[in-house]
Amino acid sequence: MPPIDPVALSADLIRCPSVTPAEGGAIALLDRLLAGAGFQTWRVDRGGIANLYARWGQRGANRSLGFNGHTDVVPVGDAAAWTHDPFGGEIVDGVLWGRGATDMKTGVAAFAAAAIDFVTETPPDGAVILAITGDEEGDAKDGTVALLDWMATQGERMTACLVGEPTCPNLMGEMMKIGRRGSMTAHFTLRGVQGHSAYPHRAKNPVTAMVRLMDRLASHELDSGTDHFDASTLAITTIDTGNTASNVIPAECRGTVNIRFNDTHSGASLTAWLKAEADKVQAETGVTVAMTTYISGESFLTPPGDLSRLVAGSVQAETGVTPQLSTSGGTSDARFIKDHCPVVEFGLVGKTMHQVDERVPVAQIHQLKAIYARILRDYFA
Repeated sequence: MPPIDPVALSADLIRCPSVTPAEGGAIALLDRLLAGAGFQTWRVDRGGIANLYARWGQRGANRSLGFNGHTDVVPVGDAAAWTHDPFGGEIVDGVLWGRGATDMKTGVAAFAAAAIDFVTETPPDGAVILAITGDEEGDAKDGTVALLDWMATQGERMTACLVGEPTCPNLMGEMMKIGRRGSMTAHFTLRGVQGHSAYPHRAKNPVTAMVRLMDRLASHELDSGTDHFDASTLAITTIDTGNTASNVIPAECRGTVNIRFNDTHSGASLTAWLKAEADKVQAETGVTVAMTTYISGESFLTPPGDLSRLVAGSVQAETGVTPQLSTSGGTSDARFIKDHCPVVEFGLVGKTMHQVDERVPVAQIHQLKAIYARILRDYFA
């Protein structure tokens, strides 16, 4: 079969309106393409989410290189604010426009095209696996996690995995990810006694207690960074009472913080610290403090080694740029894969992801396919 054009495939995927949790036709398109190229494919749908697992080669092969990515996208926002149709997949002056143009239908198209060409032209001694989800931008409970759960029951395994998320801040090839910070959110509900603002001694003000608690949390230095991670951060994201009266002390106040943490901490250790600070404020003010936490991922690191050298060498060969090994940014599905096999991330420049007028130069898509193709050749060499 002729080589797969990753730009045309990217445009076809963008034309699928796959806003989480909608499949939009993207998973079905890839299923047909990969099955037609000799991959065994399985739909691993769960909880209303469409997922696809595709393997070329034998189950249980000694070497099995996997690629992971997602076809779901965030909402477009105000469609009228876009220069081009967000689901049009239009190419104008060498630039591909549309939701998913960077995050990350192009990444999926690039590794799918590279994988199909590779197994067609030079069938490897091993397996090539593509694990594609429709639930990365959502709660991520029924996406890559569902694929990994299914793999465990079926005896499927990747010996190494590359996630195709956009990783480069400004220049193609400048950064790859060898880990990610952990992420957790804490919600606080403080309950006091409502009263007249002229008689504060007759009330218990939860706003005052909340301000005290938030100041302590935000003023605390969590750490100064580690060998591979920047310093952990805590951000106050909301404080709210719903109180519209200026002369009423409210009975309740709610606040939320989000923490991005390095390998100095765990979700459990940070939860214990937050609870201790909340208990102190409750004891000092007499205001009741309730806390709930959600840990969306622990910090992790794939230590520099064979996999990172393979990817970095391929990036340098195709772009002339040696990528920085980074753990910056938010979370990705690599946080789930790291419990299955060594995992790193490399993809496009992500400057416009989640923005109005998301777009990418088509030359970068071709470059990304070439990088993935070289990684496949060198891995199985």
